[in-house]
Amino acid sequence: MPKGAVIGPLVICGLAIDKKDEKYLKEIGVKDSKELNSSKRKEIAGKIEKVARKIIVLRIPPCKIDSWREIDRSLDLLEAKKMAEIIELANVNEVYLDALTSRPKKFGNLVKSFLRNKNVEIIAENFADKKYIVVSAASILGKVERDKAIEELKKELNYDFGVGYPSDERTIEFLKKILKKRKRWPRFVRKSWVTSELIKEDLEQSKLIQFFKLFKRGIK
Repeated sequence: MPKGAVIGPLVICGLAIDKKDEKYLKEIGVKDSKELNSSKRKEIAGKIEKVARKIIVLRIPPCKIDSWREIDRSLDLLEAKKMAEIIELANVNEVYLDALTSRPKKFGNLVKSFLRNKNVEIIAENFADKKYIVVSAASILGKVERDKAIEELKKELNYDFGVGYPSDERTIEFLKKILKKRKRWPRFVRKSWVTSELIKEDLEQSKLIQFFKLFKRGIK
């Protein structure tokens, strides 16, 4: 089942730092981005940028994600390819990855399979953003970029749809409203997500029920 937001891009961030700067990251309050509010993440992100050797952020738009899934490819595979791109751009020999799968070692090997330099050491673990400070820092930068993308979209639409995740009631209400109005999913919605499919099915079902109600009235 697809994970993550139903609105907006998938953001993947890579951060390269010197070992000596890990202490500084701890001092400025770097931790798992989910444990920080948006203003604190933004504040810390500015401080991370001062010591980072390289920061690489990729925004993958919903249309790219949907096209990938249409040819029966998993999101894990797409993420692995993009992580490999980041690693090669960063030009580092040791990498820590937050593997959002039940088999992190297999995911790490998948990422390595896309690298030209097979000598890169990859440590892929679940909850790496809680264990390794550099991963925590990268997660903060990635979340700040994601927040920025969402705020840009809200400004463009002149509508506050929340955070863009299925768990947000404002997001779900917005999706129902916009599909009813536009009749199809706009470019910023991940239409291949289960959430999107269920909302579309519910709308079609309600239209069918309404049709039969009107039909019954017509034959009375």
